[in-house]
Amino acid sequence: METIKSAPEQAALCPCVPECPIGSALAVIGGKWKTRLICTLYVDGTQRFNDLAKKTTGITNAMLSSSLKDLEADGIITRTQYPEIPPRVEYTLTEHGRALWPILHRLAHWAAGVEYDGDNAHARK
Repeated sequence: METIKSAPEQAALCPCVPECPIGSALAVIGGKWKTRLICTLYVDGTQRFNDLAKKTTGITNAMLSSSLKDLEADGIITRTQYPEIPPRVEYTLTEHGRALWPILHRLAHWAAGVEYDGDNAHARK
């Protein structure tokens, strides 16, 4: 059951205040590539670097590497390196990262001006 927040708690979530949580969220997912990477990992599941590069047309290897490092530092993805020859590295969304899907999905519908079709569309089986 959802609890009703007090006036100070509600004010703390207002985008008008200097410590706006929306600004913090946009700092984590902002930019041209991060949302595309999050969506790819949500829809397609765990991916290797080269697979992400192929599915994110136009991104450079340096930008992909930088974006993945940022997302890992922010707890959105995990990076798993396997001790193999040649080395194998895989990227997976964390639960914190998976929680972004309904938000991004709804935002995409809003931006496209189409009716929202529910949070579970494209959900992995």
